[in-house]
Amino acid sequence: MVAFNLKALLPLAVLITSALASPVSLSVRQSATTCGDTVYSSDDVSTCANAAYSYYSEDSTAGGSTYPHTYNNYEGFSFPVDGPYLEFPLESGSAYDGGSPGADRCVINTNGDYAGAITHTGASGNDFVGCSGTS
Repeated sequence: MVAFNLKALLPLAVLITSALASPVSLSVRQSATTCGDTVYSSDDVSTCANAAYSYYSEDSTAGGSTYPHTYNNYEGFSFPVDGPYLEFPLESGSAYDGGSPGADRCVINTNGDYAGAITHTGASGNDFVGCSGTS
């Protein structure tokens, strides 16, 4: 007969119970995306999301612009994270710092979680369409 030391197993039981009781939050990873004919690397997308959250958390905007600002998702995208959402201009090689924003945006929520990438390219009026990976 094998004897178990229940006292020694208690920390393991607590760990397993805790893991089962509280769900693990997984961050959505930023990946490369294509908006119209423009290809953005995962670093570009990550830079955009990080800059947007930094400005938002500091209650400031980039270079006197209005970005980041609220994105209402009138188009009804199925983002993998809950809102409220913010949009911020997506650029290659660096974070947007003011001026003309171009057509492409990264979208984050107010917790700083990446939601997706959207573009005015190919959309009617001031609407957006999803970049690759955003639907």
